Amino acid sequence: MTSQVDKSLNKIRLIDPFNRHITYLRLSVTDRCDLRCTYCMSEKMTFLSKKEVLTFEEMYKLCTGFIQLGIKKIRITGGEPLVRKGIIDFFEMLKPHLASDLEELTLTTNGTQLQKYAGQLYANGVRRINISLDTLDPEKFKRITRVGKLQDVLLGIEAARDANLKIKINCVALKNINEDEVDDFITWCIQKGYDLTFIETMPMGDIGNENRLNHFLSLEELKKNISSKFELEDISFSSGGPARYCKFRGADIKLGFITPLSHNFCSSCNRVRMDATGILHQCLGQSESVDFRKILRDPNFTNVDLLEKIGRSIKQKPEKHSFAYDFSKEAIEGQINRHMSLTGG
Repeated sequence: MTSQVDKSLNKIRLIDPFNRHITYLRLSVTDRCDLRCTYCMSEKMTFLSKKEVLTFEEMYKLCTGFIQLGIKKIRITGGEPLVRKGIIDFFEMLKPHLASDLEELTLTTNGTQLQKYAGQLYANGVRRINISLDTLDPEKFKRITRVGKLQDVLLGIEAARDANLKIKINCVALKNINEDEVDDFITWCIQKGYDLTFIETMPMGDIGNENRLNHFLSLEELKKNISSKFELEDISFSSGGPARYCKFRGADIKLGFITPLSHNFCSSCNRVRMDATGILHQCLGQSESVDFRKILRDPNFTNVDLLEKIGRSIKQKPEKHSFAYDFSKEAIEGQINRHMSLTGG
């Protein structure tokens, strides 16, 4: 591959063993978050030390390498990416790629920091964002997040809209917690013009005394319930992620469903995840990974070495994740020990 890299970077593309073209990198810039959502992490978390986390310069080298090999979309995630000091400087570093081979630079956020950063994100090339929000009830928001204030997020969403950012709301569907708010969420998003995606809870990391099985809500059933009240039409739209979309008759917003447990979506997977330590996870729901921090911190490493390692890592991408909900046993299978806050949302 070395000679290939030297001769023509532009001809190399990332294709996995199942002939899927990998064009989407999700990069976690921190495992830290200013919320403690019950389905995501324990109340008392131990976070990474500074030396374990890649510097922005190291992350930039990684992103540049992936872009050289055909990555078209980069999503910045966390943890909560906007709590990392200097985060706007990193977006500024990546912005020039949007004038060449990178088609989109975006992020997923919990919204708490958007009042401060929305305008700066737009100025640095971000045009749409995903905002994680699981309830419109202030008291319930405090229970789910343990420490958060709903008003901070709502004001952040307004700031994002004022900054001309296209907004999609990501809502984790939770049985006995927010399933009674589904109609309210839909009505609110239609009124505001925000796309909405529901997500099944995923078995990622130890969350203390919480039991995800108690709150698992099948989106197949949820969609049936929604269809009984709203007129839906399936559409072929794709944002580059795993959601399957519908539209509402008489409304402009899109409604998405991400179903890692009840309906495997791996056949069209086009993405890999890099966590904040430089570990590449070829699949969210498998344990295979490749350490890039070691090569980045090797004084003898070259860009060719980096590109070769990226290429080899994609050749190790598994066919599908192992998440599943066994209805006969009433059990969630495929538990992954690492937290979603480390892997990146």
